[in-house]
Amino acid sequence: MMRLRWLTPVICSVFLPGMVRAHDVQPAYLEVQQTDATHLAAIWKVPARTALTGLTVAFPAEWRVSSGPTDASSRENVVTRWMLACPTDGLDGRRLGVIGLETIPADVMVRIVRPDGSAVVTRLTPAATSFVIEAKPGVWHLVMTYTLLGVDHILMGVDHLLFVLGLLLIVKSRWMLLKTITAFALAHSLTLAVATLGYASAPVMPLNAAIALSIFFLGPEMVRRKRGQTSLTIEHPWVIAFAFGLVHGFGFASGLTALGLSHNEIPPALLLFNVGVEIGQLMFVAVILGLEESFRVLEVHWTRWAEWIPAYTVGSLGAFWTIQRTAMLIGAMP
Repeated sequence: MMRLRWLTPVICSVFLPGMVRAHDVQPAYLEVQQTDATHLAAIWKVPARTALTGLTVAFPAEWRVSSGPTDASSRENVVTRWMLACPTDGLDGRRLGVIGLETIPADVMVRIVRPDGSAVVTRLTPAATSFVIEAKPGVWHLVMTYTLLGVDHILMGVDHLLFVLGLLLIVKSRWMLLKTITAFALAHSLTLAVATLGYASAPVMPLNAAIALSIFFLGPEMVRRKRGQTSLTIEHPWVIAFAFGLVHGFGFASGLTALGLSHNEIPPALLLFNVGVEIGQLMFVAVILGLEESFRVLEVHWTRWAEWIPAYTVGSLGAFWTIQRTAMLIGAMP
C-alpha cells in the first residue's frame, strides 16, 4: 500500500510557489513565411491576458519591415502581423529571437516556411531565446523539438500535475495506480490526436475552467479516502482518470494546434509531442513514488493534522482556479 501522507511537506513546498497561477495551455507562436525570394510574411500569436503579451520579436538586422505591425487580436489571442523584405541570399544563417523570454517560464514555437512549402520548426525557451535558421535541420533536431515541447507542456503545468497528484493520493495499490495512469494516458492521447488532426476542438477559456474543475473534483474524494469512506472515484479511479483525461488532452493539444502544421507534418509532430507528454508524466510519478519510498525507509512521520493538507490544498486550488477561470469566461462574453 502507498503511504503518500509522508509527502505532505514536500508536496506543499513544490507547489506553493505556483499555486495561485497555473500555466497557460498554449505556447506563443511565431511563423515566418517566405512568399518569394525577397519578401516575408510574419505572424506573432500569444495567449491574451498573460505575461507572454510583453514579449517582443527580434527580427534579423538584415530584414526590413515594409508594412505593419497590424493587429488581428481576439478574446483568446493577441495576433500581430508584419510584411518584411529580406536579402536575396535567403534566410539561412539569420538569427531570429524573442526579447523578454528569458524572464518568463514559457515556450515559443517558431516555424519558418519557404516558398516550396518546406518548413523548419524549432522551440525557444528562457534558456535559448534565439536561433539561427538552418537550410535543413537534422532529424534529431525535429525529434528533440517536439518531444521536449511535450515534456515541458506537462511539467510546467501545475494544474495538470495537481490532477495527477490527486490520483496518486487516491489509489489504493500499485496495480490500481498502473490502471489509473494508463487510463489517463490513453484518454488524453485520444483527444490530443483528435484535436491535432482537426476533428474536434475546445475553446481555450472554457477548457481552462474544465481542467480546474477536474482538480476541484478530486479534493472531496481525497477527503473521503482519508475518512475511510468509498465512492466510484475511490474504488475505480481509472474511470475518473479516463473521463477527465479526455478534457486534459484538449489542453495538451493546444501546444500543437497553434502551429498550423501541414498535413505531412502532423503525424510525426503528434507522435513525438505525445511521447514527450508521457515522459514528463512518468517523470513526475517516479519522483513522487521515489520520495514516498525514501520517507518510508527513513521512517519519517508527520503530525496527524498534516496528513489532511494535500486533500485540502488540491481541493482549494481547484476551487480557486474554477472560480477564477469561470469569472474570466463570463467576463469575456459579449
